[in-house]
Amino acid sequence: MTAIESTFLNLAYPPRLDLGAQLTHEQLLASMQATMALHKGGPVWLFAYGSLIWRPECKAVERVRGRVHGYHRGLYLWSHEHRGTPELPGLVFGLDRGGSCSGFAYRLPEEQLDASLYALWQREMPVPSYRPHWLNCRLEDGSQVQALGFVLERHLPSYAGNLPDHVLSQVFESACGRYGTTRDYVEQTASALRSHAMPDRNLEARLKRCGGAKDQASTCGLDQRIPVGGATAPAPQSCPPPCAGPAR
Repeated sequence: MTAIESTFLNLAYPPRLDLGAQLTHEQLLASMQATMALHKGGPVWLFAYGSLIWRPECKAVERVRGRVHGYHRGLYLWSHEHRGTPELPGLVFGLDRGGSCSGFAYRLPEEQLDASLYALWQREMPVPSYRPHWLNCRLEDGSQVQALGFVLERHLPSYAGNLPDHVLSQVFESACGRYGTTRDYVEQTASALRSHAMPDRNLEARLKRCGGAKDQASTCGLDQRIPVGGATAPAPQSCPPPCAGPAR
């Protein structure tokens, strides 16, 4: 994607995206195995910074607050299934370069570890949007562990970057996917962070600026038509009620 194309996408909603095909079972397994081959041994930790905080994918032996440096949490990844549609994509969180990020570190049980990790890969890596990476995570007691995290790949079409407020407002008003609206996803994450005494001030400020009315953001099927290049965007599709599945 050229710089001009990237700039255009940041100014208009909905963007025109080609996120590619879903990864096959073999590709998911190969990615998981390649990542685990880089693990230095010992307990396997997972760093949760978004929906994994309030909707964990697998059981954990231990859960403690932690922080990673060198990455920050951002609403930078287009979602065309779980929190949006191909016509009106939503947004989900990712780890992007710079700063630091607070969250939870989960120590995964050794029993059925491969099955737990594969379920995690199915949730986080249905399309090649993230790069699994071992992060240096400092726990609340001051100790440091190597924790698995999913960081953004800036060169991929799914990378939205730091969108301006007017675009984020349109996403909050319009985007709704298989598991609900983008706004509800963001609000649940912000609420979970707040309830565990690690509020994300930047996220709270953006919600306040861009969130709009609660009843608007929670309703799918709104006819929000936004000019893009002289055309009008299609109306959002009807949104099914959230269910107990992945929350991307």
